[in-house]
Amino acid sequence: MDLHLKNKVIVVTGGASGLGKTIVEILAEEGARVAVNYRSRKDTADLLVSELRSKFGAEGLAVYADISKEDDVKTMFDEIETKLGKIDAVVNNAAYCANPECANLTLDEFKKCVDINLQGLFLVCRETVQRFRQQKTKGYIVNISSQAALRGSASGKTAYDMTKAGILGFTRSLAIEVGKDGINVNAVLPGLMYTEIIAAAIDADPDRFNKRSLLGRIAKTEEIAQVAVFLCSDRASYMTGASVDVSGGMALH
Repeated sequence: MDLHLKNKVIVVTGGASGLGKTIVEILAEEGARVAVNYRSRKDTADLLVSELRSKFGAEGLAVYADISKEDDVKTMFDEIETKLGKIDAVVNNAAYCANPECANLTLDEFKKCVDINLQGLFLVCRETVQRFRQQKTKGYIVNISSQAALRGSASGKTAYDMTKAGILGFTRSLAIEVGKDGINVNAVLPGLMYTEIIAAAIDADPDRFNKRSLLGRIAKTEEIAQVAVFLCSDRASYMTGASVDVSGGMALH
């Protein structure tokens, strides 16, 4: 299916690795001009942008920002508009996971999780809405949540799960606020994915992870990314305020 994304300018936060990287690659394959936001992986982001050109002939931009900082977010958007053009869609993918269970979680770790997952997402969304309104154009915002927002975790991720649940409420409320402006806001709820962060644990005991899905396997990042990319396109023009479960049935457990 042609998603009509050719030459659309799309921002992906935390786009240098994991799910974000796959979203970036599929957007580039669709012909979009992709801004790859990074905070600490400049070399990785630069390499990815270079690969977008060589593999897909797509224009990209590696752009630094700590999205939890207001000035960084504004500067990032200014740079993207200057170098790629006016923004058509944003995917809020950047996230931080604090692993200790609640009883052992430090306040600093808790705040870091909130700063990136909620405050950062809010700052990016606010800037996006302001720019869409200034441009007087419609646009798309896609927020990456998690199936853990609905069912919690059994592995000590209470702060992470709280922020991912907060994203769902924020997505719905923002969709109500900006629908009149022609801005679509949706959330994606991924299940377990095979990424470099958890690859070693999955490889050590695949059955433990596979049985958590109704489909008997964990997802490839492409299976989640394709849904996020669809929600950046006019093919999803009548979807807003939605929370799309892409968990392989984990959210039903």
